[in-house]
Amino acid sequence: MNWAFQNAPCTVKSSNLICNCPIEFMKTTKPKKNIFDFLIHKMKFSLTCIGLFLLISISNSCSVYNFTGTGKIDASTFQVNYFQNNAALIEPGIERTFTQRLQNLIQNQTSLNLSSSGADLVYEGEIVDYRISPTTATADQRAAQNRLTISVNVRFTNKNKESDNFEKRFSFFYDYAGTDQLVGSKLSSGLDEIFERITQDVFNESLAKW
Repeated sequence: MNWAFQNAPCTVKSSNLICNCPIEFMKTTKPKKNIFDFLIHKMKFSLTCIGLFLLISISNSCSVYNFTGTGKIDASTFQVNYFQNNAALIEPGIERTFTQRLQNLIQNQTSLNLSSSGADLVYEGEIVDYRISPTTATADQRAAQNRLTISVNVRFTNKNKESDNFEKRFSFFYDYAGTDQLVGSKLSSGLDEIFERITQDVFNESLAKW
């Protein structure tokens, strides 16, 4: 099998394809076939390099950034201490629900590991307000719409970066018809909406910085 070895490049035309390639990769016989083989080889090599680059980039980023792209978190573990219910109007069980919701949110949106003690990040606080108040009234002064408002005082501690520490009050509300009773599924819907917003606000304030 004969090969041509030259230093000068050549230009090869084949139907609609025009390519420049080193002549040393061409056979003196059946040049068209070998040009295509060379191009396919080069394409495979380029795709392999791109794939390896992407794999390395993803591997490196997973150890630094969380799933939501909030940036580097200087921690590996977190804990959510039980939030006490110190509101004047007590709704049993909401403190447990809030604590679990905050734990689940952080686990779902970061790669941090949940710990029961000694964690890098610590969330703690109290439910300080639970109240129902009318937002609009009918002509005979009956409430046409009521509003449930819940406020939670949160203390956040980052043992590795004290400048991130804060204590802040977070609140949100749920409106419902004045003729409805806030029990059963109606109460569950209200708590879902309020806690979804408050836990996301706590997450943004502590980790996302939005």
